[in-house]
Amino acid sequence: MSKKYNKIILVTAPSGSGKTSIVKYLLAKFPQLIFSVSATTRKPRENERDGIDYYFFSEMDFEEKIHNKEFLEWEMVYEGKYYGTLKLEIERIWSEKKIPILDIDVQGAIHVQQQYPVNTISIFIQAPSSKELRKRLKGRGSETEDSLEARVNKSSFEMTFKDHFENVIINQDFDKACHEAQNIVSAFLTAD
Repeated sequence: MSKKYNKIILVTAPSGSGKTSIVKYLLAKFPQLIFSVSATTRKPRENERDGIDYYFFSEMDFEEKIHNKEFLEWEMVYEGKYYGTLKLEIERIWSEKKIPILDIDVQGAIHVQQQYPVNTISIFIQAPSSKELRKRLKGRGSETEDSLEARVNKSSFEMTFKDHFENVIINQDFDKACHEAQNIVSAFLTAD
């Protein structure tokens, strides 16, 4: 397969930093990118569709796929909630001569970088402050007080890994953050 298509773009961040919105912006700007659909055991949020937003699996089915080594990376991100990237998903995108863009948690992104140290670019999105992060998470309306605290605590931990990524964007101004990400991806796509 051509090196041109055997690339991976990783966009990672603590929950609530804006990574999904930035990934959607990049997908609209670059037709050669395809969203890599992650697998999860969490319940779908309103308007999320299986096979489009996530592949939704039962915990038993997910654990069977772990046992069968079907994941490029996987992790129990929150208690009882697995997330992962199926190897078949990346292979499917490459077979279409497209480039996968992964909206992925911090630990998962590190695992992918270790497996694909060449032809991979990583972008870490950071909220401007923990106060702003808490406000964004609350604004989703999908968090209980306990899950909100768990996400805020996890984000503090995940921030300690930002130096593992090639690019860090502080998402204070959304348009500016999108343009920074666009410039990074554009340079990566045109490089040999």
